[in-house]
Amino acid sequence: MAAVINNRRYVNQYASVHTESIVEESSPHALIQMLMGGFLMQVNAAKGAIIQNNWEAKSIHISRAISIVGGLIDGLDVDRGGSIAENLTRLYEYINAKLFQASAENSIEILDEVSELMRSVKEAWDAIPEEHRR
Repeated sequence: MAAVINNRRYVNQYASVHTESIVEESSPHALIQMLMGGFLMQVNAAKGAIIQNNWEAKSIHISRAISIVGGLIDGLDVDRGGSIAENLTRLYEYINAKLFQASAENSIEILDEVSELMRSVKEAWDAIPEEHRR
């Protein structure tokens, strides 16, 4: 058992260092793409947890998705982004409210809704031409 725990610790340390280096080397545009992708993975994992009646895992994944949305909100610059940033703020706040509702109701349908909303935003974000990504 001790070997398993130590191995996990090393894997976690490696993952942490790997993640830090990716973040340091990535553009702000790429970081937002990663956050959106991470959100979609967490929501998908929460759906799987609901199907399996694993309420603890559901809560963990929805909490992570909520944290990611919080990071997306924190990254918005309303002064420079104007109405687009304001609209995204409202959309992200709506998504977070729906995530709380999905958690309370164990609703896959609501998780599908927020996934589709984020997928739409991500597709638009991914389509930004390279010369406008800085």
